[in-house]
Amino acid sequence: MFLQIPVIVVVLASLTTTSYLTVPPEGLSLRWYVDVLSDEAYLEAAFFSLILAVCATVISLILGTAAAYALVRRSVPGAEAISSALMAPLVFPAVVIAVALLQYYTLIGVRGSFLSLALAHTLITVPYVVRSLLASLGGTDPALEDAACTLGANRFTAFRLVTLPLIRPGLVAGAIFSFIVSFDNVPVSIFLVSVRQTTLPVKIFSAVEHGIDPGIAAISTLLIMATGLFLVIAERWVGFHRFA
Repeated sequence: MFLQIPVIVVVLASLTTTSYLTVPPEGLSLRWYVDVLSDEAYLEAAFFSLILAVCATVISLILGTAAAYALVRRSVPGAEAISSALMAPLVFPAVVIAVALLQYYTLIGVRGSFLSLALAHTLITVPYVVRSLLASLGGTDPALEDAACTLGANRFTAFRLVTLPLIRPGLVAGAIFSFIVSFDNVPVSIFLVSVRQTTLPVKIFSAVEHGIDPGIAAISTLLIMATGLFLVIAERWVGFHRFA
């Protein structure tokens, strides 16, 4: 209950009829939800965040699947060190990663591009894919793939038709985690977004600096609901607690 109090406060504040935050709300109204959903600035930021999260998730799935498969099914020299390096973004503070990327991008002259931001989000989402797929691959029998090869399939076909369906729960869990982490990210995005385009969480953060109104509480409530929905889907579909 203590952990849920801030969420409850935000939700209640978004339903007020006043133009300032008040809890409990003075009357109940959905006007602030209508306002933010008709605000082009918020809609453009949300669309940009959606595209960015999808791109980061797709790249993370490709790279994370390849890395996890190699670590589990192949004799890779220094596998422990490689696995630790892939998980490093989960250990380092996000602001440290953001500052390091900002300096590096400035040095090579790619700061402010969509590609640089997508790669930065890939860096922080790959660990979630690798972690979930390491768990999935660890629970599958490699002999099944070998049997498919014995029956005439090449390695790629055996992976596509045998291994991939077996690790689908890990893929789905990794994709959902990656999407949520990318879409909701602030520390990395705020250092790397351009002046022409911004993500929705950064837009909210910037709006808070100029004053807090119920509209911010409304858009925050929508994000909370969307994140919760994603997690419920993941739990009911694949049981994501197995990969956490």
